[in-house]
Amino acid sequence: MIEIDGSYGEGGGQVLRTAISLSTLTKKPIKITNIRANRPNPGIKPQHYISIQSIKELCNAEITGLEISSPTLTFKPGNFKGGDYNFKIGTAGSISLAFQAIILASMKTEEPVKIRISGGTDVKWAPSWDYFQYVFLRLLQKIGVTVEAKLLKRGYYPKGGGEAEITVNPCKNIRPLKLDKIQVFKDINGIINISNLPDHISTRIKNSAIKTLLKSNHMCSIAVEETKSLSTGTGITLWAKSDETILGTTLLGERNLLSEEVGKLAALNLLNEIDSESTLDVFAFDQLLPYMALARGKGSSSCVVQKISTHAQTNMWLIKQFLDVDFQARQEENNIKISIN
Repeated sequence: MIEIDGSYGEGGGQVLRTAISLSTLTKKPIKITNIRANRPNPGIKPQHYISIQSIKELCNAEITGLEISSPTLTFKPGNFKGGDYNFKIGTAGSISLAFQAIILASMKTEEPVKIRISGGTDVKWAPSWDYFQYVFLRLLQKIGVTVEAKLLKRGYYPKGGGEAEITVNPCKNIRPLKLDKIQVFKDINGIINISNLPDHISTRIKNSAIKTLLKSNHMCSIAVEETKSLSTGTGITLWAKSDETILGTTLLGERNLLSEEVGKLAALNLLNEIDSESTLDVFAFDQLLPYMALARGKGSSSCVVQKISTHAQTNMWLIKQFLDVDFQARQEENNIKISIN
């Protein structure tokens, strides 16, 4: 049994979710201690509970310690099976983070897996729904993982109430991701989501983002999606496409942040990724690390990133607990070149 210190590095829910997914894939039982020990409210939270519970059902796992606030968990995976499943987080916990854990755990499925989850679609400390659908899933497809996604209803903090579903198709041929060449980003697209707030807020966010992008000679197309939900909320997701990859960024509106600043900061974040000559943005790199490690049998993966986040460093450490993989990083003037073997 692999023993994992859940407080290592970034020490958040990512350690828990990724460890469970990799355990399912490798058929290696695990024991996780000190779960989120350095956080204000340590232990398993509702959004983590649903991720683990869903994977438990998918692979008929034996599990102990799966309780809210539990600091320790043991997980022994069984045989994975496809089918249709429905889960409710019960709060505004992130649907996209739960889906990411499920997709990774489903990598070796022999039949489609359809999952519907209710919770939060656009919440702090997690990929927005639009980033998940238009950046993460499209990059996954380049690795050979095909996932169909459908947003049914937006959900924001604190009440949640959002709903979405995915279908994970059998992955017949995972392949390395080779993105070591400088890219030319031609198209910038975006979506502003807004619920239960005046129209002028989304207009100000949009105008500010477009004005910032135009100053850097980047044309863009940004749509506005208005919806009704249990809680108020707004946010913007932007992404830039080249012939080979996608860079993305997302930013939520906040009570003390002007709408103009939301649009401007989101645009500047994306421009910083482009100007650094990155081929994966900081968040996508972290999220794709397990897949690139799994593809090493078909060859090395490579990419260029602006920086390596604490999340990514923790993920590298965790992946090496399950797989014989080598991560190499070379600092350049404006970025870091990564090789995964």
